[in-house]
Amino acid sequence: MAVCETCGKGPMFGNRRSHSLRATRHKFKPNLQKVRVMEKGVFARKTLCTKCIKALAKI
Repeated sequence: MAVCETCGKGPMFGNRRSHSLRATRHKFKPNLQKVRVMEKGVFARKTLCTKCIKALAKI
């Protein structure tokens, strides 16, 4: 199962709701990207969610 290596965000589960409010099970997947990150002077490949990538860009 894919998980963000920084914040630990993974898939969540819930219901899709139609117009008639009929509930069907649904899996909400996080937007994960494989990126190269500078860590202690060395590039490392990590799987991060887009929110964490955006936070790293601000630093």
